[in-house]
Amino acid sequence: MEIDVAKWGRACVTLGVLAGAVLVGHALWDTYMNAPWTRDARVRADVVGIAPDVSGLVSEVLVQDNAPVKKGDILFRVDRERFALALKQAEAAVEGRAATLEQAKRDLARYAQLRERQVVSPQNAEQAQTTLTQADAAYQQAVSERDIARLNLERSEIKAPANGIVTNLELRRGDYVSTGKAVVALVDTDSLRVEGYFEETKLPRIHVGDAVTIRLMGEPTLLRGRVQSVAAAIEDRERVVGTGLLANINPTFNWVRLAQRVPVRIALEEVPSDIRLVAGLTATVEIQPGAAAGKSALADPPDAGSMHASSAHASRPIR
Repeated sequence: MEIDVAKWGRACVTLGVLAGAVLVGHALWDTYMNAPWTRDARVRADVVGIAPDVSGLVSEVLVQDNAPVKKGDILFRVDRERFALALKQAEAAVEGRAATLEQAKRDLARYAQLRERQVVSPQNAEQAQTTLTQADAAYQQAVSERDIARLNLERSEIKAPANGIVTNLELRRGDYVSTGKAVVALVDTDSLRVEGYFEETKLPRIHVGDAVTIRLMGEPTLLRGRVQSVAAAIEDRERVVGTGLLANINPTFNWVRLAQRVPVRIALEEVPSDIRLVAGLTATVEIQPGAAAGKSALADPPDAGSMHASSAHASRPIR
């Protein structure tokens, strides 16, 4: 029985191509459907609302819009004259109460000596002790009011609580500011990070400490990071609190269920100086499960960060 070598050869090639196609298809499916990467990521930072601790007219604004500041830098001043006068008044009150206290101490000492000689009644001695106690309490109150006046004077200079950048500055000299009302937004640059919103089906492959590759939209340079934490909870849109403080569950169930997205916090590592990180920028992130932070990642992760993406890339499912 002769074996048709050519026929078997073609069959083997066909089977090989088919097997390769199956393997490639499985790998592509796993990459695009199961691998922990997402286009839905944002650069985020903590925004501190700078609110004065005292009320008054703004006498001086010492920063400019989008200007970097360091922790402790003075951002603006509230009119200090009123607080300086209040401090002088409080200091004068302390001096007066101190003199009254010293007089009460001397009176009590004299009454004590006279009582030993039985010149004054015990009632008069007790009255002198009460006067001393009241004078001491009045003195302590005056000291507290002086300290508050000094604190108000110090707080009339509003300082930056963290390193950052002042943004959207609309405060002007002559504006009236109120205690506790934020008037300046400070972006804390030490808190810059990336948060990726991953489908819940990807969470089993994401672990704290995993290496992350980040591509900002419009930036060719890849950034590196590591998984810092995974959100502990997200909002349940199907449940609200009813009028009787009981759970009110939506009775309608959608058969097509979309995977919920869970925020994953990513800490950045060694951001190049030529890259400007702006809170709110979009990014594509890819996590290497099991890879420690700092190790090399794939040279070309799935990327949607370019406005000139190829049509093949555009056909990827939204992640």
